[in-house]
Amino acid sequence: MALVRYNPWQEMNALQRQINQLFDEGFLTNSERNFKEKIFAPSAELYETDDAVMLKLELPGIKAEDVDIQATKEAVYITGERKQAIKSEENGVNHSEFRYGKFSRSVALPALIDNTKITADYQQGILYLTLPKAEEEKNKVVKVTLG
Repeated sequence: MALVRYNPWQEMNALQRQINQLFDEGFLTNSERNFKEKIFAPSAELYETDDAVMLKLELPGIKAEDVDIQATKEAVYITGERKQAIKSEENGVNHSEFRYGKFSRSVALPALIDNTKITADYQQGILYLTLPKAEEEKNKVVKVTLG
């Protein structure tokens, strides 16, 4: 027979996880639970060059006219909607793993941009945004002299 060391904290951790799960999901109605599971936010990729901030968003199956882009000097806000076109029915049961509905995504930028000179390109479900840096960001490096 093996000797097993009793750890009372292990039971407390399991109890805490169960209570957290109860508060996270226990008070939601079925429709709220389904809504929580169906929230859709596009994946984003952000990188910076010397002159601009580049943002790439994955928006497969979304038409360009269903996307709205707004920008401030510090952030970009993208909203849109993926509309459901076809429903498949098999033996009276609907099943879809695609996510449909409205989405919203805000991306904080690593540098200030000139939001009047943004260019956008949308190809094969990928949105490419070129966000030129503001002049004060380009000239941010300051030479300090000792003396």
